[in-house]
Amino acid sequence: MSTDIQTKQIEALNDIAKVLIDSKKGYEKAYEMVDDNFALKPQFLHRAQERGQLVDQFQSQVRRLGGEPQTDGGMLGDAHRGWMQFASLFQKDQKAALEAIDDGEEYLAEQAEERLQRDDIHGEVRTLLTQAYHSAHDGECFADALTS
Repeated sequence: MSTDIQTKQIEALNDIAKVLIDSKKGYEKAYEMVDDNFALKPQFLHRAQERGQLVDQFQSQVRRLGGEPQTDGGMLGDAHRGWMQFASLFQKDQKAALEAIDDGEEYLAEQAEERLQRDDIHGEVRTLLTQAYHSAHDGECFADALTS
């Protein structure tokens, strides 16, 4: 694999890892903020753990490609701000918080799909991006079902 393609694959993985880290933190915050008797509390924990596993897989692949893995989340655009405001929203309005989850999941899906359309993404990197896309799509369905 050429160095240029390898670099682009590392960048794609790290870009999505940032969003996955933010997503994991959002679900962890939701888990912390809800009452113990809230029926969805286990779902928030499960989704946080799932995102953590994806982050680990992305970071491992970056290392295998010879790169430095992303370890912090980040703001990748205004469309993703929902995760950063999650705690205050959840305290004020459960529906708004679920809509923030939906926005974050939609953003993650869009970012993964954008990278999947590139010609320089293949092999294990494509597989991981596909997993992130499907995880985000499942998260969108979860949030949509709760807000309808």
